[in-house]
Amino acid sequence: MAISTNISKKNIFYYLKGDKMIWALTVLLAIFSFIPVYSSSSNLAYLYGDGGTFGYLLKHFVHLFLGFVMLFFVHKIPYHYFKAFSILLMPVIVVLLVYTLAQGETMGGANASRWIKIPFLGAGFQTSNVASVVLMIYVARYLSKIYQKEITFKETLLPLWVPVGIVLALILPANFSTTAIIFSMVIVLVFLGGYPLKYIGIILLAGLIALSLFVLAAKAFPDVFLNRVDTWISRVENFTKEGDSKEDYQIERAKIAIANGGFAGEGIGKSIQRNFLPQSSSDFIFAIIIEEMGLIGGFGVMLAYLLILFRLVIISTKANTIFGKLLVIGVGLPIIFQALINMAVAVELFPVTGQTLPLISSGGTSIWMTCIALGIVQSVSAKREEIREKEESENAESSIENPLDILSETL
Repeated sequence: MAISTNISKKNIFYYLKGDKMIWALTVLLAIFSFIPVYSSSSNLAYLYGDGGTFGYLLKHFVHLFLGFVMLFFVHKIPYHYFKAFSILLMPVIVVLLVYTLAQGETMGGANASRWIKIPFLGAGFQTSNVASVVLMIYVARYLSKIYQKEITFKETLLPLWVPVGIVLALILPANFSTTAIIFSMVIVLVFLGGYPLKYIGIILLAGLIALSLFVLAAKAFPDVFLNRVDTWISRVENFTKEGDSKEDYQIERAKIAIANGGFAGEGIGKSIQRNFLPQSSSDFIFAIIIEEMGLIGGFGVMLAYLLILFRLVIISTKANTIFGKLLVIGVGLPIIFQALINMAVAVELFPVTGQTLPLISSGGTSIWMTCIALGIVQSVSAKREEIREKEESENAESSIENPLDILSETL
């Protein structure tokens, strides 16, 4: 009977490795996401569809299902393989970003090319999200290679900063917020990876100069850059003072939704502002959550992301290699950072950025890349579990005394 019980337990948990709390929180956020997505998609249904919201719910389910399939298979890959993957995928990412910049599609009201259409599926994916994950793995790989070594800035320029600069330069014209997030996360990662502070200062100065030159070029040739700089400036101006732009309208509606929500909320499915917020199911979904579920729902979502952050720190600390430690931070921290930015925008603590709420907002690429990143984190955690189980097994075997030794001591 005991043997059959062990086998049944093995059947349930054998295929899911890694941190159990991250698995639980990921599933919890995914299940929870159906409520605000279904509720807030009514606006899209009436604007672009026949008024029915079931299709949007089904689409969200498909995105989540594919995301969890990716998460499962990625977490089964030994994490040291991602070193090679990042080197092989970097040229592919550059080609995709160039193509997106030249021939990409515009979706969701954006006035810049950010998506590549998949012909046979009729869907698209945002290449900057893919580039972000690949780039962070690449940076983690290089930092683990030079960890605790005496290096000069010149030695790191070509293998580290040139690829980073190329990727950021190709994302910047269409998506400043994503560029800023990726750059910030790279800086955090190189700092944690022991990269010299004086060299980080040089990179920050170089980044500021590059951004200034881009702004001047965009001002000089507005037709070439589709007036993207004016969009960034208007968003910052609307954040610092009152205005009548689309971004200001969305913020005002989000604030009304949050005010209506109060402590306990208006009730699930009873949001009013979902009918007025253009991005109610993606960029401003946090405001809809608070309107319907109140501060209880808002703080609950925030707590879930903070718990994931806590587990990321634990997994990184316990990883058995430097690459594993940096990899967890590199791919995991941007998820939490993006979530905090999305929530900060909804409560007007940050200018409008267009960043979605990971695992909750509707959208395919964001969900898929978040699941892939979490799969990588779980791969690192699974390796640590494997090592611990091996050590426990060896200790158990060594603790078993040989019966002949006991007999000889007795005699």
